[in-house]
Order: sequence, then C-alpha cells, then structure tokens
Amino acid sequence: MAITPLLLLIALFVGYGFMSEVSQWGLVVVFLIVSAYALMVVPGLRLPTKASRFWRGATHRDLLVMVWIFVLAGAFTETAREMGAVDATVNLALHLLPPHLIFAGLFLAACFISLSMGTSVGTIVALVPVAGGLADKAGLPVAMLVAIVVGGAFFGDNLSFISDTTIMATRTQGCSMRDKFRANVRIVLPAALLTLILYVVMGSKQEVTLVAGDVVWLRVVPYLSVLLLAVFGVNVLIVLLVGCLLTGGVGMATGSYDLADWAVYACRGIMGMAPLISVSLLAGGLLNLVKHGGGIVYLMRLLTRRIHTRRGAEYTIAGLVSFTNLCTANNTIAILSVGHLAKGIAQRFGVDPRKSAGLLDTFSCCVQGLIPYGAQLMIASGLAGINPVRIIPYLFYPMLMGGVALLAIHFRYPRKYSGVE
Repeated sequence: MAITPLLLLIALFVGYGFMSEVSQWGLVVVFLIVSAYALMVVPGLRLPTKASRFWRGATHRDLLVMVWIFVLAGAFTETAREMGAVDATVNLALHLLPPHLIFAGLFLAACFISLSMGTSVGTIVALVPVAGGLADKAGLPVAMLVAIVVGGAFFGDNLSFISDTTIMATRTQGCSMRDKFRANVRIVLPAALLTLILYVVMGSKQEVTLVAGDVVWLRVVPYLSVLLLAVFGVNVLIVLLVGCLLTGGVGMATGSYDLADWAVYACRGIMGMAPLISVSLLAGGLLNLVKHGGGIVYLMRLLTRRIHTRRGAEYTIAGLVSFTNLCTANNTIAILSVGHLAKGIAQRFGVDPRKSAGLLDTFSCCVQGLIPYGAQLMIASGLAGINPVRIIPYLFYPMLMGGVALLAIHFRYPRKYSGVE
C-alpha cells in the first residue's frame, strides 16, 4: 500500500499528459491529489503522525535550500532578461558566429548561453527567433536550425551550475555541484564534440551573411560573472545573489529600469518559479511519507532483486529517471521524484554519487529533449510556427548524449567515477 501513491502519481501524469497540454500548475494539482491519497492509505501510522512526517519531509533543510535557489534563480533570470542581457549575449554570439559554419556556430552559441543561464527554456526563447530568421534568410530548413538551438540548450541545462536539474541531482545524491560537473562533463562532452563535428561537416558548404546588432558589453557582465563564479566553485546561493545585484546595477546604469522596476521584475521571476517550488515541497513531503510507510524499501528490493553489479545499478538509475520523465514531461520533476530512490540504489551497490547524479541529469535531459509534449519542444515549435514532431529528426545532440551515456555505463567510463582502478 505504501507504494500505491507513487503508482497513482505515474498514472495521473500519463493521463494528464494525454488529456491536455502539460503545465507546471497542472503538476501541482497532481501532487496535491496524490499527497491527499497518501495521507489516507499509507499504512502503519496514525493520521496526525502521517501529517507530521509529511511536513517534516516538505521542510527538510536541503529542500528549503533548494527553494531559496529557485527564488534567486527566478529573480536573476527575469531581471537579466528585462535588462537586455539576453539580447546582448545573443548579439555577442552572432558576432562570433562564422558565416561559413552556421550550424556549428549556432550550436556553440546555444551551448554558451544555456551554460550561462542555466535554463534550456530561456535559451530556446532567446535563440529560436534568431534561428527562424537565419533559416528564412539562408533558405535552410527551419526545423533543423530550431533543433540545433534545442540541442545546445540541453547542453547547458545538463551542466550549468545554476540549472535546476543540476541542483536537484546533486542535492538528492549528496555531492557537490563542482564534483558532479567533473564527472558529468566527461560523459556528455564527447557527445557535444561529435555533434559539433557533424554540424561542421553539414554546414561547411553554406555561405550566409549574418547581421548582428551592437553588443552592449556592460549588459553581458551579469551572465559572464555568474558563469565564472560558478566555475570557481562559489556557493550557488552567493552566485545567484551576486547575479541579481549585478542585473540591478547594470540595468539602472544603462537606463533599462529603475529600482522600483527592478523589484517588480524580480518578483515576477520569483512568481514564475512558484509552481516548481510548490511541487518541490509537496514531493518532499510525499516521498518522506512513502519512505516511513515502507514503500521506498519495498521499491528498492523490487528494482534491485536481479541486480548484482554496479553496471546493473547504473542502468536501473538511468531507466528509472527516463521512464519517470516520459510520464512527467519535466526533467526537474523526474529527478526530484526518483532522486532519493536512486540514492538508495547507488549506496547499496557502491555507485559513486557523482556518477549517479550525472546519470540522473543526463538521462532526464536526453528524454526531455526528445519528447514532443515537453515544454522545450512545445515552446520551440510555437516560436517557430512548426509542428514539434518535425524537430525531432534533427535533434542530434540529445540522441548522441543518450547513446554516449549508455556506452559510459557499459564500458565503466569515466573509470575514476565507476569504481574501476
């Protein structure tokens, strides 16, 4: 009975996905329904005790730190966009984009921006209109250029220190972001390099003139500062706080907005994170309740009864988060839903937490990048005015990322993080 809330969660996600377009607030409703059901059916505890366990899980220290990260990330993203940092970064990328390497250049631009912003959706919103314009001017397939942007967007979503998937993966597995990055980049960088080579070969015969706007260097400072501070291992809360202060200072210095407007935009960004924060709290309470009802132990036994090696455990973690992502259509929620279960599997079979965090993030991003009903492809197709299914055949990076990650599990790579001396 203790695992039936998780089964109901999957069933509601699947049914909701078929009945309507998946939205973040819809996910909140799903978690509310499942949480109420769990309070009624989880065995072995009285209702007051169940409620206490639920709220204890929802207010866990790590979860509250995560909430603060979401708050600051929302404020930073929105104030940076309103200040003109996105446009400035796009113009900088276009200035650096070689005309004869349009595919590779656009992919690198998407990788750079997503790594700086920490969000695939933000990168897609920023670059897909540019990709559509390039396609019109160059006579190239719109779906192909949009797919290039989407692929590069998931490169940063997977690796960025301020990405919500990175935050979720490292928090649930109990490792630092810097260590997870070192393990993760060794898995996905070969896929990114193969994709880049493929785009160089495909675009080498293209002759296109690219027109970029003026680069306001001061407006690029917040993104560059956030990227540099994160790379040097500064605490993510400090990184985002510095980013918010820089967007405010630069925005007022350039006349983009005054102090009152900055506060309004910051509040708007925070409110945009409200669904994710709500789901995080509900999921934390739900999983703690299921855990105390014995459901997590039962699931671990069920999933691992035929596993005898680290390789099998890693395949299980990858399959678990992939299947959950197919149901939820949200890679962050997928990691949150199975993160603690994956940690239990990793601890039981000696999987390095840095690698388990990388696997959770990589496979969730891979699946999220390929499903037509995910937020990223829905937004990209809407901005480009095409069917999301048309984009999928050109999504080379997510496909290669998944393939390389599977090979990494099979061949115990990277050896340092795979228990191989």
